[in-house]
Amino acid sequence: MAQARPLLAPLSRLGVSSSSIPKSDIPRLTSLSYQTIRCATMKAKPTQQKKKKTRNTFIQYDLKRADQFSLVDAMHYIRAFEVGRNPSSSKYEMHVRVRTLKNGPVVRNRLRLPHAVKTDLRICVICPPGSKVAIEAKAAGASLVGEDEIFERVKEGVVEFDRCICHTDSLQKLNKAGVARILGPRGLMPSNKTGTVVTQVGTTVRNMVGGSEYRERLGVIRMAVGQLGFTPEEMQTNVKAFMDTLKKDIGQMSDRISKEIHEVVLSSTHSPGFTLNGEFRNANSVPTKDLSGPM
Repeated sequence: MAQARPLLAPLSRLGVSSSSIPKSDIPRLTSLSYQTIRCATMKAKPTQQKKKKTRNTFIQYDLKRADQFSLVDAMHYIRAFEVGRNPSSSKYEMHVRVRTLKNGPVVRNRLRLPHAVKTDLRICVICPPGSKVAIEAKAAGASLVGEDEIFERVKEGVVEFDRCICHTDSLQKLNKAGVARILGPRGLMPSNKTGTVVTQVGTTVRNMVGGSEYRERLGVIRMAVGQLGFTPEEMQTNVKAFMDTLKKDIGQMSDRISKEIHEVVLSSTHSPGFTLNGEFRNANSVPTKDLSGPM
């Protein structure tokens, strides 16, 4: 019979207590810190920029604390800035600021002032040469009148006029002449939109001679209203004519957009602007006879 004693030793080794194993040999499982886990799982949030609110109207300043001047006082100060200059080379300019929308329709018109500011305007009239219309245009003050001869000069790069109008009978010939690429960039190409394609040539030329254009840009309407040698009375007449026409233009647009006059400023070619208060003069104003002629 085989003895079982030799098997006792291996079996006894299997029963060794775990307490006999040194603690230093037991591996330790350490958990990651909370901060490490959190950093690993968080995603960077995209930076959100606050959108700026865009204004749909132009900024207007409160005029209650602004200095305001009568017409005579404003002319007095403006002339002080123009001392030593030729009175005919500098111009009085009006700047009318309006409360209006940025993307709305703009004011645009032409006005012949009672006292002409610019009298050396060269006007070209496109019409059949030798016709009744051509004779009428010459009598009204046009400097150039004709068709083919003017077209050839323009193609050669010779533009000897400041304004150009076209009679309706010559419009088709003008469009076929190929001068639009030359006159267009200069703002001289006649069109129905600008009111320079007309039937009453004589009346249009007379209105242009001594007339001025004005147009609203960025909420401000600018126009030359007088030469520096004008008297205060002449200036008063021109300013009134301009403001009356401008108010009429604004009134005709009331069904499309709301426009209100906010500020009226008078300046000159070399002077700053002076806000007007609507008065002609006050008790302390200088005599009007001292505000005309050479300085």
